[in-house]
Amino acid sequence: MLDKFFDLFKKKEDKEIEEEVLEEVQENEEQTDLTKSEEDNSSENIIVEDKIEEEIVEDDIEDSIKKENKTEEIEEEPLLEETAEEIIKEDIDNKDEELIEDNLTEEEKEVEEKQGFFAKLKNGLLKTRDNISSKIDQVLASYRTVDEELFEDLEETLVSADIGIQPTMEIMDELRDRVKLKKIENPADVKAELASVMKEKLKSKNLDNTFNFDDKPTILLVVGVNGVGKTTTIGKIAHQQKEKGKKVTLVAADTFRAAAIEQLTEWANRANVDIIAHSEGSDPAAVIYDGISSAKSKNTDILICDTAGRLHNKKNLMNELNKIHRVIEREYPEARKEVLLVVDGTTGQNAIFQAKEFKEAAGLTGVAITKLDGTAKGGVVFPLQLELGLPVKLIGVGEQIDNLMEFNSDNFIDAIIN
Repeated sequence: MLDKFFDLFKKKEDKEIEEEVLEEVQENEEQTDLTKSEEDNSSENIIVEDKIEEEIVEDDIEDSIKKENKTEEIEEEPLLEETAEEIIKEDIDNKDEELIEDNLTEEEKEVEEKQGFFAKLKNGLLKTRDNISSKIDQVLASYRTVDEELFEDLEETLVSADIGIQPTMEIMDELRDRVKLKKIENPADVKAELASVMKEKLKSKNLDNTFNFDDKPTILLVVGVNGVGKTTTIGKIAHQQKEKGKKVTLVAADTFRAAAIEQLTEWANRANVDIIAHSEGSDPAAVIYDGISSAKSKNTDILICDTAGRLHNKKNLMNELNKIHRVIEREYPEARKEVLLVVDGTTGQNAIFQAKEFKEAAGLTGVAITKLDGTAKGGVVFPLQLELGLPVKLIGVGEQIDNLMEFNSDNFIDAIIN
């Protein structure tokens, strides 16, 4: 009985144990499922949170980048505007500086040209200046007061420089009046007054000293005795006018001297200008006729004609020049005519004699004085202008091609009287 009871109890117990085990297993499974579910949920939550955090971070980064970009844009805009303004300002400043530099350069060039011209003139007239200016200084230094003896010594100095007796007397009379009027008592102050009087005297005849070829076309007859530098003067004029853009043709009408034709041909080649020449002994008027025909066909601006330099027979010279003038008037009446006499500055009063003879024979319109660099007597300018009424157009102060200069009375006096 007891055994049955134990068996029954045992079965019951086994059953209960089995049920408990099953319950426990189920609970464990449920717990496991719950845990798994929680883990899954937790994992999902973590992933979601991570994603959210990543998105937040990304959004923050994007916002930050946008803000930075916006800030940079805001900062860059004024910078760009500032830079543009600076560039424009720099460009304007640079252009202004360049313009100023250009203007200064042009002004400086003009000053340099004037200084270079005067320095060249002064150097070329060195012997004349040493003769006149130095002697004037010696005279003035030897006196303590201004008196008549001082004026007489100055008068001798001017005459010795080939200024001529009549021009010298006119200059000294005017100087005496000015010194008295201005009450000049210091001898050292007389020199400046003398220079002023000499400048005014050279201008007193109202002569036209300009040497230009603005009126086209022009025929320039060049006359003078042999040996004064006539052919060289023609060559230098041709070169200078060609440099100024003029179309120049030379005419070798000094047909009595073969060397004259050869020399003029050399100068034509050197100056790169045309030349019309015949053989030695040809009729000068015929050569000039051909020159005029060539000039008209080629629209030449300046026709420069060399002529025979003979004075031993004045009648023949006049006849020859008259024939040339008739050809020019007949063949080229519309052309402007100039007759330039070339004299040697070293010959002094002999140059005045030549000027008188050619003035009667050729109807001179101007004079070119050569070789003034080789003489201490450059005063020949005064009698040419004051006594003969011939305007000095050109002066030669050296052998170089640019040492033939247009005459300016003020510059000339400044160069010979310091």
